[in-house]
Amino acid sequence: MTQRLRGVCRRDAGMVTSEYAMGIIAAVGFALLLYEVVTSGQVKAELQGIVEKALSARM
Repeated sequence: MTQRLRGVCRRDAGMVTSEYAMGIIAAVGFALLLYEVVTSGQVKAELQGIVEKALSARM
């Protein structure tokens, strides 16, 4: 019983190198897309307006 349980647990030890590589590529692609969106003109202006409004608020 114990050996059977060990065999079942060892079948899925985690991701292999190719899965890590695909995960890293996907994460980098998403980061680049997010960077492009955040640094685009309209979004950048909106974010700057929000920050300026927050900094100029009276307490």
